Amino acid sequence: MSLFVEVALPVPMRQTFSYRVPETYPSTPQIGVRVKVPFGRQQLIGLVTGITDTCSLAPKQIKSVLEFIDDKPLLPESLYKLTLWAARYYFCSQGQMLTQALPVALRKGLDAAPQKIQFWQLTEPGQNIAPEAVKRAPAQKKLLELLKPASLTQEEVISLDISKAALKALEDKGWVARHEKIAELNLDWRTTLEMDETPHKLNKEQAVAVATLNLQQGYHCTLLEGITGSGKTEVYLAVLEEILKQGKQALILVPEIGLTPQTINRFKRRFKVNVAILHSGLTDNQRLEAWRQARCGQAAIIIGTRSALFTPMAYPGIIILDEEHDSSFKQQEGVGYHARDLAVMRGHLESIPVILGTATPSLESLQNALSGRYHHLQLGERAGAAKKVRQGIIDIKNMPLKAGMSVPLLNEIRLHLDAGNQVLLFLNRRGFAPALLCHECGHLHECDRCDAFFTVHQSLGEICCHHCGNQYAIPKQCHKCGSTMLMGQGIGTEQLAEALQQEFPKHPVVRIDRDTTRLKGSLETHLNAIHKGEYKILVGTQMLAKGHHFPDVTLVGLLDVDGALFSADFRAPERFGQLYTQVAGRAGRASKPGTVLLQTHQSDNPILRDLLHRGYGEFARSQLKERQQALLPPAWHMVLVRAEAHLASDADNFLNAFAALLPQDKEFEVIGPMPAPLDKKAGKFRRQLLFQAKNRNRLQQEFERIHPLVEQLLEAKRCRWSLDRDPQDLL
Repeated sequence: MSLFVEVALPVPMRQTFSYRVPETYPSTPQIGVRVKVPFGRQQLIGLVTGITDTCSLAPKQIKSVLEFIDDKPLLPESLYKLTLWAARYYFCSQGQMLTQALPVALRKGLDAAPQKIQFWQLTEPGQNIAPEAVKRAPAQKKLLELLKPASLTQEEVISLDISKAALKALEDKGWVARHEKIAELNLDWRTTLEMDETPHKLNKEQAVAVATLNLQQGYHCTLLEGITGSGKTEVYLAVLEEILKQGKQALILVPEIGLTPQTINRFKRRFKVNVAILHSGLTDNQRLEAWRQARCGQAAIIIGTRSALFTPMAYPGIIILDEEHDSSFKQQEGVGYHARDLAVMRGHLESIPVILGTATPSLESLQNALSGRYHHLQLGERAGAAKKVRQGIIDIKNMPLKAGMSVPLLNEIRLHLDAGNQVLLFLNRRGFAPALLCHECGHLHECDRCDAFFTVHQSLGEICCHHCGNQYAIPKQCHKCGSTMLMGQGIGTEQLAEALQQEFPKHPVVRIDRDTTRLKGSLETHLNAIHKGEYKILVGTQMLAKGHHFPDVTLVGLLDVDGALFSADFRAPERFGQLYTQVAGRAGRASKPGTVLLQTHQSDNPILRDLLHRGYGEFARSQLKERQQALLPPAWHMVLVRAEAHLASDADNFLNAFAALLPQDKEFEVIGPMPAPLDKKAGKFRRQLLFQAKNRNRLQQEFERIHPLVEQLLEAKRCRWSLDRDPQDLL
């Protein structure tokens, strides 16, 4: 009797594909194992989603499975169910969602079983070597000192930043030898939890939060709303201690790679357990090794960014999402899943608690907390000796500015620097200047592929489009009139850092943005230097605003935030409120009092006034009422249909045909088609259609009904289109 398997492949087609199981295969295949199969002219790796003894295809059309890669399913049943649920919710194929849940190395067919561990030891001649023999090679000397008491594993070689050249040199001399051993499964942490530091004394609010969280059994989702500096991490650590003592694992999600070193160190300092790290800055093999350690239970704590959500745990105990409001938890490319929403669903499927922690909750989480769907815990006082920050607005109308800075701000900076403190200036615009202007004819140099201006990057000697990556050397002459009188228009972080260095030559300046942290480890190096007090003035974009603890920063200045108050996106006020509160939260985090100054031309703006006078908590609640009155998310549920084409008419025609298939009644609203706020990007015209519904289930049903019809539209073949469920960014 022939056996067939249904295989989910990483292709956009929303279907599975049937393949014959070779008669030579010794056993019955299992659902959830990886297989290599022929697909057109290529070979793909997919996951088995079904097994059957019948197939509707003609015998000539059926191809055989080339290889069964695994004996047992890769994902536990709960994660397998989660990916299938997510595929349905986000209107993508099962294969796309299942492959999202696997590390890249497993998608390429590598073995999921633990591998041999490489380690280095001193040989007999190496044990007897005199330090003078390598006094002219400091890297080799350091390595010999590290190897004297014990061997070093490959992981330790990477984490200690050991020179590979020095290691090879010692191997060539015969003083160090490389060995291999099978990785031993060590689960000692499950029986005896060792602590490396004594827990801090909790204040009353923290103690109540910890006691409440420890009483909960099974699935519970809790929104932990704590003002910046209220000690949310200390609450996580106290709850984690209880979870680890029960022999269960913890998954901690953070929004940015930049936050992982700080978070990892906090957890490693407290608990003497194995911590697995997963983020995009690691190699494929490093991520796979962390995934293996989590899956077998060797790693007690798993810390990672968005994609770490799908990491299997042998003993699931808790999921913690730090900075739950952060938009980077929503994937923008490919499958547009939201890690926060899937984390809540995973907690439900695995029957474990979920904690969503933030100082500035998203309106979606706040609504769920206020309506009783989530538990709601609040921390209203700053931890330790930290005092409430002093806030002020500088109205810069008719005021002379120096590199975007007003005289009152410069005077305040001088006061704080003279007192021996650090100053943080926030400007959410990297580069030297956001546009290149001809001083003679007024021409602004625009990207030839996008509806956007080139950003000037002086240090790189180029103008660059931040939307499509298009870049050229800084032109010598104006493209329109040929004049050589070209100048940067506006201020970027690069220009601001230069101006500050000239204004305050005795105080070192550090700039932290995507341009200065491209190299591996550069962000950690900068942050360590800030903590040691090597830099007195910190200039940065959003990277500096999130979760960092700078005890000596007493002044925070926000330079150009007016653009955030006026936007085509209905989420702009919420985003601005979160950004301001997060940046302001970097001031006065220790015993020193903090000051926050905001420069604006819009000092009478009601959003700004509301935020400063009542704080984010009250501001967010009033924003929630406005959204309910306007029938916008989270009151109603939204899907954004995007289309892009070389001809604008092709995108418009497709969206008009799409809109004609949608229902029209009181419980639905269709807005568009309309141009996207950035009308042209990378040479293609972009259009969008907004579809809103009062009821989430009805929205799901309608889209599942029309999805096959949309795929058959002739207009669909003339453009590239995608669906974004619960969109976070309308740009």
